[in-house]
Amino acid sequence: MIARRSLLKGAGMAALAATTTGLSLRTGSAQAVPYSAGTELPKLKAPPNACDCHMHIYNSRFAAAPGVGPHPVDARAEDYRLFQKRIGTTRNVIVTPSTYGTDNSCTLDALATLGTTARAIAVVDLSVTDAELKRLAGLGVRGMRFMLNPSSPTTVAMLEPLAKRVNDLGWHVQISTSAKQIIAIEDVLMRLPIPVMFDHFAHPGQPAGIDDPVFATVRRLIDMGRTWVKLSAPISTARSVRRATPTSRRWRRPT
Repeated sequence: MIARRSLLKGAGMAALAATTTGLSLRTGSAQAVPYSAGTELPKLKAPPNACDCHMHIYNSRFAAAPGVGPHPVDARAEDYRLFQKRIGTTRNVIVTPSTYGTDNSCTLDALATLGTTARAIAVVDLSVTDAELKRLAGLGVRGMRFMLNPSSPTTVAMLEPLAKRVNDLGWHVQISTSAKQIIAIEDVLMRLPIPVMFDHFAHPGQPAGIDDPVFATVRRLIDMGRTWVKLSAPISTARSVRRATPTSRRWRRPT
């Protein structure tokens, strides 16, 4: 069995590789991909079954949720396949973005397009039926995303009741919120019966970075044996790949 911290390191680095365009490059066939600044093959060859653990699909065939603003430019499953081919990953996790609220249709469409090597994280609220949860699981959904911001359809109060309902499905909950909010709800997260996943480095504040108090909170959760951190989207928290490097190393450091 792979050690939990080793798996965290491997999965995180795969996500970091998939979301970073500033890596050293090796010579190879140039391949332009929509929404990617790079064209060359990565110097670091992805291992067999490498997984990009966090990516979004946008498709204007699916309406944005009311109040979220204009629909982003299309970034379709077919576009992602080109990127996947270039970076060498063979598996991926599609995460429903805030654009669609609790409508997971775009994500499910992408799942059908990308096939059996893809899985998904959906957004649901208390109105979801048990039948719908089972349907989503059958289509490849393996978790639910809680963004926990004022405009999000999910709230802290929904965490425990929904976690109990999806426990038998083998799902986890993915938390996407500020470091301050993560610290504030530590007790709630400790009580959840399902695994917890933090995306985007657990959102440490800047310029605090590795000194942000969120590290102690998340480390306590990790030490319980069922919490993970995605080293995904470094520029979303550090504004540059270089500034994200110390944070990445801190999460990968054994304790």
